[in-house]
Amino acid sequence: MADPIPPGTSETHGDTHTVRFTVPLPHPVERVWPAISTPGGLRGWLAEPKALEPHLGGTAILRWPTSDTVATGTVTAWDVERIVEYTLDVYGRVRLHLERGGAPDTTVLRFLNEFRGTDDRRLDRLAGWHDRFEYLVDALDGKPADWPSWSRERWQDLRSRYEARDFGAT
Repeated sequence: MADPIPPGTSETHGDTHTVRFTVPLPHPVERVWPAISTPGGLRGWLAEPKALEPHLGGTAILRWPTSDTVATGTVTAWDVERIVEYTLDVYGRVRLHLERGGAPDTTVLRFLNEFRGTDDRRLDRLAGWHDRFEYLVDALDGKPADWPSWSRERWQDLRSRYEARDFGAT
């Protein structure tokens, strides 16, 4: 599994939560962009795209292989090699923003997930996205996710750690 991912943070206003991660990646933007914006790239760390139209307003249908959840929505932001945003019925707004890192051939991924729900859902998302970003790092290193070996126990451990420390909750 990947090197440690910096912990995510969250903000809550009423029943609306915003989860954020800043993930340093030891790969150039040109390598990271396809991983977050193409069916083949997403398949390696996030979900199985059933439909993905790579443009503003395009259809996005993603099946999460660890739960068989199917999320349907649209591409709500698209700026090649910089920003992709999917607004999905099940997950809300999911925004991935790439910036060139301070060192050559590095990228910083700024991630945001805005959704409505309970505090339990907020903790689920913090753990879930943290887990997925570990898979992203591995996929970028040439080791795409082996979904049958995914561990609910690993996810539960992450969730328990977020609950215990309550990273960034407001």
